[in-house]
Amino acid sequence: MAEQQVERFTGFPIEGFEFYDALGADNTREWWRDHKNEYERYVKAPMLALLTELEPEFGTPHVFRPYRDARFSKDKTPIKDHQGGVIKVEDAIAYYVQVSATGLMVAGGWYAPEGAQVARFRTAVDGAPGAELERILAGLRRSWTIDGRPLKTRPRGYDADHPRIDLLRFRALTVSRSYSIEPWMGTRKAFTTVRDRWRAMQPLVEWLADHVGPATDPADVT
Repeated sequence: MAEQQVERFTGFPIEGFEFYDALGADNTREWWRDHKNEYERYVKAPMLALLTELEPEFGTPHVFRPYRDARFSKDKTPIKDHQGGVIKVEDAIAYYVQVSATGLMVAGGWYAPEGAQVARFRTAVDGAPGAELERILAGLRRSWTIDGRPLKTRPRGYDADHPRIDLLRFRALTVSRSYSIEPWMGTRKAFTTVRDRWRAMQPLVEWLADHVGPATDPADVT
């Protein structure tokens, strides 16, 4: 990404949201060929500019491809109905931002269990780090949607009356906030909104990086 010429981020233009609104009515390869330039200009370019500007503080970004992998899905539409951008911290632990026909979403955390991550998470929650996680989540719960993809039953090896049983059921841990389309999204306020929301979730992301870690223990890699 560093070798690519990127303009300064000035906001997500309304045409980008309109692009996804129109895509929803005709998600075909033919429509995509006729409107790909609009995607490049009004969706991909501003997303790339935003993430490039956030890179010095949060890390190397990645803009997802617009094409869907429909091989194993009943939905065979070729183009995703949103554009996501991510800055990865560890395996399946990241900062995330997304635009779609409905507006802007800012999210982050541990979004999928990989390798030994669930076991490490439960060990941390069961111990002293669990109290710190509870404090972090208490501060976020007032204004964020928290999702942990919880088990319906208690995890094996833990009592049902464990004081942190709700957290122990989690197999992921993400926070998100969604914003309906507003004029400020086409301005620099979109940058400060994403940056400030990522800063707000940073204690959670760092806790997850420290205690959930990579999918594979580096000591096990030869």
